[in-house]
Amino acid sequence: MNIAVASGKGGTGKTTVATNLALSLGNVQFIDCDVEEPNANIFLKAKINESEDVNVNYPNIIKNKCNYCGKCSEFCAYNAIAVVPSKVLVFPELCHSCLGCELVCPNDAIDWSNRSVGKIQHGQVNNIDFYQGVLNVGEIQAIPVIKSLKKRIKRDKNVIIDAPPGTSCPVIESINESGYCILVTEPTPFGFHDLKLAIEVVRHLKIQFGVIINRDGIGDNRVELYCQNENIPVLLKIPERKRIAYLYSKGISLVNESHEWHEMFGSVFDKIMQEVNK
Repeated sequence: MNIAVASGKGGTGKTTVATNLALSLGNVQFIDCDVEEPNANIFLKAKINESEDVNVNYPNIIKNKCNYCGKCSEFCAYNAIAVVPSKVLVFPELCHSCLGCELVCPNDAIDWSNRSVGKIQHGQVNNIDFYQGVLNVGEIQAIPVIKSLKKRIKRDKNVIIDAPPGTSCPVIESINESGYCILVTEPTPFGFHDLKLAIEVVRHLKIQFGVIINRDGIGDNRVELYCQNENIPVLLKIPERKRIAYLYSKGISLVNESHEWHEMFGSVFDKIMQEVNK
């Protein structure tokens, strides 16, 4: 089973849920797709023993072939190429490596170079096969790193994917083709608003999903009532407790602190399997 853990907004406890679920199951593959701010390993504590650069292509203009017709610039939807008199400007950080500019160039004046946009790191802890992506500082495109990460997914293991927050392209790339998606929220107006946005995304992608309510007790019951009215399963409610916040601040997982939490997160997986097999 490939389970993605996502949230409409940041700070709801998505990584807390993903890491505790992985630790409660054991013998899983964990993929941290929050490449702009990967922090799952604060809790998993895997020893990183491999690192590999993620490279992307960008165009080089062959000056003695280019006649500055501007077709490459007209084609590029991302404004990665600009043609001015006697010069073509290339902005590598905007290029999506679609290769379209090469296809429309009438003079075969485009060659390709590559550059690093991030890295994939791999390690092990107990029975968890851990991968994380790290986007280079200053880069604006997380998708190439996430795609490279997902190529490491093994089909013979349960997989936990820690997705980025929000509902933008990196989230969609991370959760797409997952067997199930856990949406983590909090019972606040912001949490409720952004949960509904996340629900629209997973429904559009036709992914089965359920909700975990974190910090239960700090707001109202609108999230729970909404889930009841929409027939959305609430897989777990994590109460607002000072002890939980303390453990989080120290990088200590709940399941390593208490057998009760170990069983509760294990039951989340059982509920997911029941939902999937209905």
